[in-house]
Formats: sequence, structure tokens, C-alpha cells
Amino acid sequence: MAKRVAVLLSGCGVYDGTEIHEASATLVHLSRAGAKVKMFAPNTEQMHVVNHCEGKPTEGKRNVLQESARIARGDVTDLAKLDVKDFDALVIPGGFGVAKNLSDWAVKGKDYTVQPQVEKVIKAFRQAGKPLAMCCISPVLAAKALPGCEITVGQDKECEKWPYAQTAGVMKDMGCTHVNKNVGEAHVDVKNKLVTTSAFMCNAAFHEVFDGIGVMVSELLKLA
Repeated sequence: MAKRVAVLLSGCGVYDGTEIHEASATLVHLSRAGAKVKMFAPNTEQMHVVNHCEGKPTEGKRNVLQESARIARGDVTDLAKLDVKDFDALVIPGGFGVAKNLSDWAVKGKDYTVQPQVEKVIKAFRQAGKPLAMCCISPVLAAKALPGCEITVGQDKECEKWPYAQTAGVMKDMGCTHVNKNVGEAHVDVKNKLVTTSAFMCNAAFHEVFDGIGVMVSELLKLA
């Protein structure tokens, strides 16, 4: 029987929403594995809108649900309607939307909070014993919602290849166990049924990120 997987989006575009390549890789690997996917996003306003040519905020307001519809080809549902009992697993791709729209990590750093709706869903999947997968920056959501969990955001020593490695240190300070992994690998926290991979936390080629997300999806479905 096909696994039913919920995918939580945070907008559309790396700087203010979901990282599009990570979302696409997730959807391709789930599709290839025969999973039945339904996409969700919170019906809230984005923190801000970023000009992706310049990487700078611009004027205007956009809705997270409406922007996520660009990735979902229009077929996206308000997160408020997600019922855990209808799904076998949850996947949250990365992108700055995770740090801006699903939480306030981008603004508050280690003092961040997770958007209440998002935290409720993560905890509900955990309490139901159903697996979760998160890539890139999205494991910060698990670090807050599932205290003491095991995660990877790649490596913990900053360099040109790993420009965001300081995130691992913050996760450790919060009481999580960070496991160093390369971009083509994923870590499985068996106790929490949580699978994570670094994706674009690494300055890696597109195919390497794609393959790493494939490992994450494969491990997720083994737990579902």
C-alpha cells in the first residue's frame, strides 16, 4: 500500500520561502517510491519579500500558502487542515522560509520560536509514532519541538564548503546531538523517528543535494 506523505512548504524561493530544488528533489524521490503526497503550508503572511536577483528585501507582501502553490502546481492545502491520522510521514524541505515563516530563527537565532501551528504538527507526528524528515535548515524546527533529538545540518566546522556550520553549534547548545554527515548522507534518529540531511547547508552541486535528499526519503519510508 502506498505511503501517504505530507510535505510542509514555507513559500517559494530560497531567500524567503522553500528552497525550490530541495522541494522538487523531495517530490521526485517520493513519487519514484510510489508515495502518495499532499502538500501543505500555513495561511499566513511572509516575514518579507526578497528580490532574488539581489538577495535583498523589497516592498510588498505575500502569503505563504499562495506562494507555496507555485511549487505545488496549485494543489496545496492550509496547514490548519492537516490531520495526522491521514498520513504516514511528514517531510519539511529547507529554505529561508523555514527560518522566517515557519519560525523566527532568521531574526532571533538561538532564542527563536517555532510557529505554533508548525510545532503542533511536528509534535503530533512524533506522538503518533510517525516518522519525520527535514533537510537543510529545517532541522532547527525539530531541535525546538523535539528537545534532545539527534540531527544533522552537515558539518560543525565552518569553511567555504560548509558556510552555515555554526548552526550545528547552536543545536548542541540547545541539548541536541549533532551528527556530522556529508551532503550525500542522512542521519536517522531512531528514537524520534527523525531523518535529516544537510542539502544546501553545503555548497554542493545540485545532483549531490538531490542524491542526499534521496537517501533521506528512502530512510523515511523505511520508518513509515
